[in-house]
Amino acid sequence: MTTLIESEEHRALREAVSSFAKTHPHDTKSLWQEAAKLGYIGVNLPETHGGGGGGITELSLVLEELGAAGNPLLMMIVSPAICGTVIARYGTEAQKQEWLPALADGSRLMAFGITEPDAGSNSHRITTTARRDGTDWLLTGRKVFVSGVDIADATLIVGRTATVSAKEGRTGSLKPCLFIVPRDTPGFTHRRIDMELHSAEKQFELVLDDVRLPAEALVGDEDAGLLQLFAGLNPERIMTAAFAIGMGRYALAKAVEYARDRTVWNTPIGAHQAIAHPLAQAHIELELARLMMQKAAHLYDAGDDTAAGEAANMAKYAAGEACVKAVDQAVQTLGGNGLTSEFGIARLITASRVARIAPVSREMILNYVSHQTLGLPKSY
Repeated sequence: MTTLIESEEHRALREAVSSFAKTHPHDTKSLWQEAAKLGYIGVNLPETHGGGGGGITELSLVLEELGAAGNPLLMMIVSPAICGTVIARYGTEAQKQEWLPALADGSRLMAFGITEPDAGSNSHRITTTARRDGTDWLLTGRKVFVSGVDIADATLIVGRTATVSAKEGRTGSLKPCLFIVPRDTPGFTHRRIDMELHSAEKQFELVLDDVRLPAEALVGDEDAGLLQLFAGLNPERIMTAAFAIGMGRYALAKAVEYARDRTVWNTPIGAHQAIAHPLAQAHIELELARLMMQKAAHLYDAGDDTAAGEAANMAKYAAGEACVKAVDQAVQTLGGNGLTSEFGIARLITASRVARIAPVSREMILNYVSHQTLGLPKSY
């Protein structure tokens, strides 16, 4: 029942975050700092290292409510959820002491680099390579669509060791390894990618040209492989679902308010089923997506990584679809006003599609479910 009915503690957290977000100005930097002071940013990180001692369940709740108030923080998906989780689970004690308290109190940020120009959704084709040079590592490669590199103190880079053969890559036995790369490291450069997406967090291409890193930059075991990587990727999918649900709720609330107040022929337009029913349907689909997200978060926090992986993918898919539909219906409800800057919904048309595309496309999730869940043969 814990995945169906929120505890009193969770309801109180949801109300507190909602109240905070609605009264805070739309300034990402100050919002981040204030949210961190209240313990929201690091709610999932261990208490022993300055966090709130909660899990992805609590962190996804925070992000959803921030988004529902029109104040989403994209870097919550990256810094505390992906990077913080990976370091908390697999980092050395020195890495935990250096990074976790700072990630929790908002004084430092960490970006995450996995996507490459040629690899796309096929992570087995990652070409960013780490090779040993004495006790150091030399990291070479490129990454694209990395959020917030300009404001992050470091980037957690996914690479592979130089000893992996081409055959291993083709057969899917490629073992990724993760490195913490400080922003000012020689050979590590970034270039902003021009996007039609209007977001406070910018997207970047990274170039790593023989970036020299000390041995302690490696997070976890170089041979642990996908186990370590998915410690971060499953929370990423759950948090993306929270981001999408929050955005969808925000758009829906705007549309409902307008439908109540906008009167044509002496009747509020919300009284007409052609307006009311699509909004009701959008609400239902957002609620269903939230249930799947909560299930995924509970499974992850319980340590069931296999079941959490399946649920996280489904949650991300459901939330992405629900968000796009909610935003589209909100714009349609407002008509011409839905395209004005005054109401601020049109900008969500592009933003809502992010949840269908990143961090994994809806098509790849359908591939995952058809292969892993239903046992159907692969086409690739």
